Amino acid sequence: MPLLRPLLIALTLLAAPASFAEPAKPMPTAAKPADAHADWTRLLGAYVRPGSDGITRVDYAALKASSTDRAALDAYIKRFESADLSGSSKAAFASWANIYNAVTVRYILDRYPVKSIRDGYIIGPWKEIKVKAGGREVTLDQIEHEILRPTFKDPRVHYAINCASYSCPNLVPKAWEAATLDAELDAAARAYVNHPRGVKASGERLVLSSIYDWFKEDFGGKEGVTTHLLKYAEPALATRIKAATKPPKFAYDWSLNDAAKPKKAKK
Repeated sequence: MPLLRPLLIALTLLAAPASFAEPAKPMPTAAKPADAHADWTRLLGAYVRPGSDGITRVDYAALKASSTDRAALDAYIKRFESADLSGSSKAAFASWANIYNAVTVRYILDRYPVKSIRDGYIIGPWKEIKVKAGGREVTLDQIEHEILRPTFKDPRVHYAINCASYSCPNLVPKAWEAATLDAELDAAARAYVNHPRGVKASGERLVLSSIYDWFKEDFGGKEGVTTHLLKYAEPALATRIKAATKPPKFAYDWSLNDAAKPKKAKK
């Protein structure tokens, strides 16, 4: 009997279906993290127009006219309906910020042409703009104030999300990605702080973006705002920030960041 066992095993293998002896097909590989936002990067690259004045604007008219890219925007947003967006990882930060920006662009497209995201509102529409993401329905207001700000406790979140307005930090022509997040948030902070929309020195007084007033606690209070500005300010601006002796003024322009009707930068 022991001598027959190898022969029986060999005969069994020969009689088996051909598929049984075939090597197993490789399982499909998971998409790379960067691939999750590739479509958003493509759309940003196609429709965000960097200006010579340091401000990026969106060609809403062209995007609205493209049914293909309008559908691509919807598909990108829908991708996150059931995605795991929990935790405080850089990947989660990047995803929530990208979702916020993509949904904001879609909101404008649905109503374009408009003069401001606040058209029809006294304050704004953020509590009413909803999206299903991470397995639940959330508003833009919740993404900003209940997810991004309290979860990540990083003042640079204010440079990551865009409110479709002239005075808002730029909508950069590339999706946020976990691998490059820190460097790109720092770059966005420098770009805004060193632009008159962010900080403008007027004699002994600074005129600051209202972001630094509305969210001063995120920057560490009044003194924290100054420390933050000095961290990113170019040397000449830093000197003027230090020389300011009067309390700052705050300003914000809600005009749409529309490439079709660019607003001239104030001198």
